[in-house]
Amino acid sequence: MKDDRTPGDLKFSWGRGEMPGDLMRRWPTTAEGEPVTPAFLLKCTQLDMFDQLKVNMLEAYGIPCLVRYPHSGEFGKIVLGMSGFGTEIYVPETLLEDALALLESENDLEGEEPS
Repeated sequence: MKDDRTPGDLKFSWGRGEMPGDLMRRWPTTAEGEPVTPAFLLKCTQLDMFDQLKVNMLEAYGIPCLVRYPHSGEFGKIVLGMSGFGTEIYVPETLLEDALALLESENDLEGEEPS
């Protein structure tokens, strides 16, 4: 398939080139059809799979997550299987409050004794 766009037609914005196709399809859009701006949710280490647990929980509730590996973390992720600089998790700014509430409710449950 030939791309007939000229360089002037392309719009570059933060995060757009980093979203895999499936994530881009699930990411909410504005009324103009543009992707909603990603909002920073949290930074965590990869030592205990904490980041993947949080991403999987949020996505189970319908909140898509963009995971970034800061600094040279992408290289560490490829070579070592984890980033030495941790991960940063972003969610659509329109769903940030919901994501924070889910993380807060999960923290509340962690402190409870099993019945």
